[in-house]
Amino acid sequence: MDVERIRAYLLTLPHVVETPQWGGLVFWLGDKAIGGKMFVMLPLDANDLDRGHKARVISYLAGAERYPELLETEGIFPAPYVARIFWVAVTGWSVFRKAEWEQELSAAHALTLAKLPPKVRTALALPAAQQKRLIAERRKVLAAKAAKP
Repeated sequence: MDVERIRAYLLTLPHVVETPQWGGLVFWLGDKAIGGKMFVMLPLDANDLDRGHKARVISYLAGAERYPELLETEGIFPAPYVARIFWVAVTGWSVFRKAEWEQELSAAHALTLAKLPPKVRTALALPAAQQKRLIAERRKVLAAKAAKP
């Protein structure tokens, strides 16, 4: 696996939105403007070591049950800043085979979906055009709030 293959797979999952953020790509379940939650981060900065982190190719939500088991795997460690909410970071693509990567990331997607508030789930169930309008309206509201002193 590699960044492009993982990215392509993630974008096939329902309601996934990709944003460039924090020197990489962040994958959200639902647009963050309507309360979507992130579940995968792909750092594109080749070297996080200058910020005191181990180099990693991906970080994702493992969940409370799977987290301790994954930390016993060679090449997996607690994800910087988000380990307290059971995220793991992986040092290389060879840690899992393709099917295992897809299983891990699908599980992260499912865990995130299960934790979404009812209001966000309702928004995700809207027809695409209606959902797009809602997101645009919400972004306007958020921009107006950010512009106020």
